[in-house]
Amino acid sequence: MNKKKAVKYSKDFIIADGHIDLPFRLNKEGLLFEKSINLNNETSGNFDIPKAKRGGLDCPFMAIYIPSEKSENEAYKFANSLIDLVENIINSNKNLSFANSPADVFKNFNNNKISLPMGMENGSALGSELNNLKYFFSRGIRYITLTHAKNNQICDSSYDSIRKWNGLSDFGKLLINEMNNIGMMIDVSHVSDETFFDIIKITQKPIIASHSSPRALTPGFERNLNDEMIELIAQNEGAVLVNFGSAFVNSRSNKMFSEIQNTVETWRVKNNFKIEDKKVEEYKNLLIKKMNPFADIEDVLDAIDHVNNLVGDDYIGFGSDYDGLGNTLPNNLKDVSSYVNLLEGLINRGYSRESIEKICYKNFFRVWDANLQNHQT
Repeated sequence: MNKKKAVKYSKDFIIADGHIDLPFRLNKEGLLFEKSINLNNETSGNFDIPKAKRGGLDCPFMAIYIPSEKSENEAYKFANSLIDLVENIINSNKNLSFANSPADVFKNFNNNKISLPMGMENGSALGSELNNLKYFFSRGIRYITLTHAKNNQICDSSYDSIRKWNGLSDFGKLLINEMNNIGMMIDVSHVSDETFFDIIKITQKPIIASHSSPRALTPGFERNLNDEMIELIAQNEGAVLVNFGSAFVNSRSNKMFSEIQNTVETWRVKNNFKIEDKKVEEYKNLLIKKMNPFADIEDVLDAIDHVNNLVGDDYIGFGSDYDGLGNTLPNNLKDVSSYVNLLEGLINRGYSRESIEKICYKNFFRVWDANLQNHQT
């Protein structure tokens, strides 16, 4: 009964996801400069059009992901190449369309098209030029994850043991104001705790965490949000878009995936393999198969419950990190066809139709709209 209701909700409601790494996955597959990219057939990846149709996904934000090791100049060029790739993807598939605002998504939804808005993951591509912010906004970027695995010119990363700025740099502080001015959403996923608190003091617009989960479920994992941060995001009228990754929603999975990563890295160095070598991935998958470190869909529902119990249902959304997590996704949430399972789980846990619609898109779109209001271009 609830499965049928979940399927109906998935068709009735827009389902938005704040973070899907399709562009970088296609880049890894050697398709960065392909003019024609057909996504109408099933692929081995987490996202393609048939899976999205089955899952009811209407608005996946394409992550323009910039690896931390790229210089600012390389990052700028690479960001442009990935944006070009997204444009080629849309132009190659009649089921897909551009979207720069919630209004665009509603229009596309009514025309049975999937919207592909964009967010930039790692602000290193901006360099130290505020004008680059306007440039990337003009190219369709609607949020910026300020950093990734390492500190950059903007701020410190939660993954970097060295804290260069102890939060935002002076340039980072200027950038926050400018992002507010032009309507670019600020994404606090990946930033250090100090950076988060600097941002929340400065911003005049609601913020997002595009793919983060509650730290209460993974104690000591700074990449997630602690309860104080979740409460401050709610006070800011922002949104926590819950990451589906096993290591983000289950402490046992978090420890096991960390152990696997360390084992793989030791083995890689010992055998003189490059990080991108296929044998490294094969060895990692062998360990994963042996150890079975996966979380379950119930853990993702627990993450949603945690935010709901803390601040209510107005500040929750989906930020799956599909196509960015490799072989680490929970059972019953392995790709974008699985949102129906998540909706069914929410129904089973007593969430109302109104609450589920908020979580599917309304909360995220409220933040997006609030950032676009009175913006200067």
